[in-house]
Amino acid sequence: MPKKNIAVYPGSYDPLTNGHIDIIERGLKIFDKIIVAVLKNPDKTYLFSLEERQQILRSVFKDPQRIEIDHFEGLLVDYVNRKGINTVVRGLRAISDFEIEFQMAMMNRKIEPRIETIFFVPSDAYSFLSSKLVKEIYQLGGEVSSLVPQIVDLKLKEKFRPQK
Repeated sequence: MPKKNIAVYPGSYDPLTNGHIDIIERGLKIFDKIIVAVLKNPDKTYLFSLEERQQILRSVFKDPQRIEIDHFEGLLVDYVNRKGINTVVRGLRAISDFEIEFQMAMMNRKIEPRIETIFFVPSDAYSFLSSKLVKEIYQLGGEVSSLVPQIVDLKLKEKFRPQK
């Protein structure tokens, strides 16, 4: 049986946006499988717990043959090595993303030369979209339902519903 062409798409996914979904769908046109690896960074404060972020992803992506939901902490290269994969997928929205992502890709290659990073440009509709912006818009009373999956919109309402 031929070896599957698998890539890792790492991120915090706090929260998952339609931009993330767009990158995953684009990646599936090239890769047999994408592992969506949720970052667990103990030094970072998240709106959603690791478990909540993974649960959201599993509710959106229901094809475990093509999309695996996992998590990692520490160096991405260590995670990729443990998985036996050599390709990382990243999304690029703007020049500022390119600078950061290029630097990370080059450092990952320096640490582990066999790892390649492939960059995807999102659809125009999501070229401005980030998890940080979604949270800020929502916290300031803005509407985000067109920017995130329905489950994320519902979870945001639960998180920010006024306590009685």
